[in-house]
This record gives sequence, structure tokens and C-alpha cells, in this order.
Amino acid sequence: MGEVVHMWRRSLVDDEVCGCGRPFGACDFWHAVGEEAFGGWDRVDAPALLDLKASVDRTRYIPLLIGGRPPAALAERVDRYTDFYDRLYTAVAQVSGSSVIVDSSKHASLAVCLRRRYGDRLRLLHVVRDPRAVAYSWGKRVVRPDATPSSPEKEMARYSPGRAAVQWMVQNAVLAELSRRGTPTRRVRYEDFAADPEREFRAIAEFAGSGGATPIGPDGAARLSPGHTVSGNPLRFSTGEVEVRPDVSWRGGLEPHSRLMVSALTFPARRTFGY
Repeated sequence: MGEVVHMWRRSLVDDEVCGCGRPFGACDFWHAVGEEAFGGWDRVDAPALLDLKASVDRTRYIPLLIGGRPPAALAERVDRYTDFYDRLYTAVAQVSGSSVIVDSSKHASLAVCLRRRYGDRLRLLHVVRDPRAVAYSWGKRVVRPDATPSSPEKEMARYSPGRAAVQWMVQNAVLAELSRRGTPTRRVRYEDFAADPEREFRAIAEFAGSGGATPIGPDGAARLSPGHTVSGNPLRFSTGEVEVRPDVSWRGGLEPHSRLMVSALTFPARRTFGY
């Protein structure tokens, strides 16, 4: 599905490009999903939904939600917010015929909200990467090819090394806590996936309950067909055979003082994840 957490703004308001290459509003797949889920996308009040999102899907609310006994008003907002996701996921399953639905949103706060609705039905894929590589990646300027003239974000988000380090610690700590509290979780290190993508993908598919063929061959290359992802990494537009290899440019690209700062800020948290 792509990163659904961004869909409510980027797709419904800005009509950004679907992974199939067509604007969201012109994509037959998402048109059918909207009809199934809501009776049409025009029935969704996007500004109101974005306001609702801002009132629950934020890092500041995680301490209140993760314990399972949030204030009644917050709990009611979370229930209304996750109802949109539930209706959307159900519609995607019905329209696509798929038995496994993957939302690749990366916000730990959304995972906490969805856990309240689904309990142990929610399966969490926790992908973790060396924080110094993450800091370098978040510092690069990358144009978003799916942006439209009305999109407020023409480029991928950029963070300073210090902020990237803090984000890395907070997001990974929350996801690890969800696992500790019983949310079915599979943790995959980026480096391990890049080293043996076929093995890791098969393990992920098994964890998700998918018994179908994997798109990665013995040679480690991924064979990608056009999809209908609504938001995410620009590589989602890639099709055909794509080589899976680790990006280690951070080793030479991250400034020494930034590398030292990120290493210090994320210690000992990074050691928990094998870095």
C-alpha cells in the first residue's frame, strides 16, 4: 500500500502520483478502494481527518496510549482515527484479493494507535539500520518525484544529524516496547537484508502469513512489477529487475564530527540492535 500515514494529505488533498504512474484521482485501483471503503473519496473530509490525525498520531501521545489506559477523550479520538485505517485495509483486501495487507508507514505513533484497535492481530515488521547511516541518509537532498504543484513537501524530509539520532532512538525504542508488550514483531536489520535478501524476504513473508512466491531470486535481485503504493521512497516507481545491495556511502560521506555525535548520542541504544 505504501506509507498510508501520508496518504490523507498527499493523495486526497494534493492528488500525488500513485506507484502505477497515474495521479491518485485517476488511478482505477484506488477509485475502487475508495468506493468500497467510504462510498467514494469525496465522502472523506480530508482536512477534518488531518486534524484528527494531529490530535492522536504524534510522538507526544505515545506514553498515554502505550499503557492501554488512555484518557477517555483521547481513546475516543484514536478509535475514530483507526476506523479510517480499518475500512481502508478491508477495502484494499477486497479489491486486490490479497490476504496480506502491508502498510509501510514508519511512524511508531501510528503503530501504537493501530495496536489499540487490532491487539495481537497487528504484525509489526521492525526494520532497523545503523544510526549513522540513517543520519547520513536523512541529511541528503532528495527530490520527491510524486509531488504536485500543491504539495508542501517537494523534497524528502531532511534532519540534522542530532535530530536524526534522537528520532532513531525514540522510534526504535517505541517499536521495541511494543514487541515487549506482546505485539507480534519481526526485527530485521537493513544490513542483514542487503546481505541475503532472499532468505530475509522469505522469513518476512512467513511471519506475515504469506505462502506465495517471493519477488527475489537466488541471485539476490528483486523482480518488481508495477504497484499502487500511495507514498514512500522514490524507488517505489522502479520496475523490472532491481539489484539489492547495501548503501554504505555514509562511511565516507558523513562528516567525522557528525559521525562522532551520532555515535555518542545513540550509545548504548544502538548496541541493543547490534551496532
